[in-house]
Amino acid sequence: MVMSAHRPQLFYTTEPSPCPYLPGRTERKVMTELTGSDVDQLHDRLSHAGFRRSHGIVYAPVCHGCQSCIPIRLPVAEFVPDRTMRRVRRDHADLVVTERPIVATEEQYALFRAYQAHRHGDGDMALMGLDDYQSMVETSPVETSLFEFRSRDGRLVCVSLVDMLSDGLSAVYTFYDPADTHRSYGTASILWLIAETARRNKPYLYLGYWVPGSTKMGYKSRFNPAEILRNGHWHRLAGAPSAGPSTPAVAISSPKADNPPAGAPQEFSPGS
Repeated sequence: MVMSAHRPQLFYTTEPSPCPYLPGRTERKVMTELTGSDVDQLHDRLSHAGFRRSHGIVYAPVCHGCQSCIPIRLPVAEFVPDRTMRRVRRDHADLVVTERPIVATEEQYALFRAYQAHRHGDGDMALMGLDDYQSMVETSPVETSLFEFRSRDGRLVCVSLVDMLSDGLSAVYTFYDPADTHRSYGTASILWLIAETARRNKPYLYLGYWVPGSTKMGYKSRFNPAEILRNGHWHRLAGAPSAGPSTPAVAISSPKADNPPAGAPQEFSPGS
C-alpha cells in the first residue's frame, strides 16, 4: 500500500496464470486502479516505475523466479534508425496519420479482429467482441489518443492507442493489417510515434515490456538507443549506441500547427 496526500493507494496481486510470452512459465501481476483527482500524476509516477495501463488500471509483472519482462523506453532525440528502418520509412511514406478521440469504430474492430486471428489466435484478446474492444479503447481515466494510419486510398491499415505522459508518449496497444505481408506497419507505427514524441518536445517514447527470447516482444531492443528499468533506475541498454549531442537523430517535418487538433491528418514523416 502506498500513501498519497489524500488517500492510500491499494495494490492487488493476481493469481498465477500461463505466461503469454514465454512457454512453460506462469505470470503474476500487481495492479491498482487509476482513480482520484491526481490520476494523471499517479499514472505518470507508476509509468516511470515500469507499470502499464489497461482500461482503468495499471499493472506490472511480479512473477516468481522470473524478471524477463523489462520496461523499455526510447530517448527520441538520440534515436538512430538502422538500414532496415530507413527502408521501412521510405516504403511507408504514402501513409496518412490522423489523431482521433478514443471512440471505437466497427472499422477499427474489423482490423483488430483480423490482427488477433493472424498474430495472436491462441490468446485471450482473440476472443474479444465489439463491446470488449470498445471498453479497451474508451475506458481511460488519463489523456489518451487514437492514431489511425491510412493508405492513400483511405484504407485503415494500422491503429495505435497512445497515452500522454508528462515526459513522453506511451504506446498502449497497436494493431495493423496482417494480410499485407510486404508491409511493416508495426515498425512504421513506432517510427512515426518516435517522430511525434519529438515533435511534441517530449523526451521519451515508452514501449511497454521488452521480453528477450520472446518472438512477440523481443523486437523492441532493435530501436536504439533504448533505456531499460532495472532496480528502480533507468539504464542505457547494453550495446545501444548514442547519437551524441552534435548529431540530430530525428528530423521532424512538422505540420503548420504546433499541436493540430484531433482529427487533423498528417503526412507520414518519421524523420529524414
